[in-house]
Amino acid sequence: MIRFIHAADAHIDSPLKGLEMHDGAPVDVLRGATRRAFENLIQLAIDENIDFLVIAGDLYDGDWKDYSSGLFFRRQMACLCDKGIPVYLIAGNHDAASVISRKLSLPKNVHVFSTRLTESREVAGHPMVIHGRGFSNRAVPENLVLDYPAAVPGKFNMGLLHTSLTGRPGHDTYAPCSETDLRQKGYGYWALGHIHQPEVISRDPWIVFAGNCQGRDAREAGPHGCWLVTVNDSLDVERVDWHDLDVVRWRVLEIDLAGVAEESEALDRAAQSMTHAVSEAEGRLLAARIVFTGATPLHGSLHRDSHRWRAELLARSQDLGQDVVWIEQIKVSTSPVYDLAQLAERDALTGIVLETLEHASIEPGNLPEEIKEMLGVLPGEIRSEVESDWMGEGSLAVREEVRAIILDALGTKGGQGT
Repeated sequence: MIRFIHAADAHIDSPLKGLEMHDGAPVDVLRGATRRAFENLIQLAIDENIDFLVIAGDLYDGDWKDYSSGLFFRRQMACLCDKGIPVYLIAGNHDAASVISRKLSLPKNVHVFSTRLTESREVAGHPMVIHGRGFSNRAVPENLVLDYPAAVPGKFNMGLLHTSLTGRPGHDTYAPCSETDLRQKGYGYWALGHIHQPEVISRDPWIVFAGNCQGRDAREAGPHGCWLVTVNDSLDVERVDWHDLDVVRWRVLEIDLAGVAEESEALDRAAQSMTHAVSEAEGRLLAARIVFTGATPLHGSLHRDSHRWRAELLARSQDLGQDVVWIEQIKVSTSPVYDLAQLAERDALTGIVLETLEHASIEPGNLPEEIKEMLGVLPGEIRSEVESDWMGEGSLAVREEVRAIILDALGTKGGQGT
């Protein structure tokens, strides 16, 4: 029986941008999160007494600003060396050979695959062969899989690869290849890196993204960790078990305020959502982005009194315990509730605005001049967001959003207008 851990995208010492902009942000916890998650990986490997560890690229986030990142990694590898656990790793786009300028010698248990050609390495004491190649440069537009050899007969074959496959939203294209390309090699397991959300692409053969060890922002919400793989004596994958490693759990909490007219109820809903998320985080710091949605009479207040709303939500988060929840951002994606016919009769200016919006042509990339003039009354950041949406996909939904924001700016309150 063979047992190994598949991890990827540790991004040790990845900078978390803009933390200083957030009052009360647990900066020390967040900045140290990638190291603590990697330490959890090493401890898991020791506790489970695995046969070896594979890391599918992006061990680092880029060139070291000093030697501390390299020394931290080396110290962790030495811990595994003391336990007789070998490590096999490849370079990804963030730690390509051309990116990392500083070097440190590594313990004898660490095996780094070539960045110039594909290598095949046998795992001592096991009928196991690992095939892999790292990135020599940050940009790798070619399909590296084409140069991987066919499976070695009588062995369990693993492919170690940093790739975007055929593409994933939010990730740049690197070493593109298809699932068919991987299947044709005849390997029993493909240990993939680069995509930061864990994903099982196939179970026959196993084609798996480990995701990153620690989510770094709200786009990387949910559990992050590694896979513990068991291969039986018949050289078939028997089990693939997930293990959490993250120390900060990012979550996007959508709070539906449809029809909610009382602030207390809105805050109660947010508190309930945070409570549930804290429970699921299982003792980790919860880094939450709160998104309010739905058509609600509170729409105007959420925009106008944003600082007060944030303070109220922070107060509710404090009720859950000290340093349990950090609210990273509050996003208002609600819409107002009003009677258009009644508003049109309210005064001449409002009537003109509604009529102009109703007849404005909706064309992507073409913001009507009359709308540009109306947007001039809005704060710069709101105006930019509206213009960006319109210039993107331009739709009836965008027109409704523009109408809602403009009416709010003209003094319309969330209800039926006054």
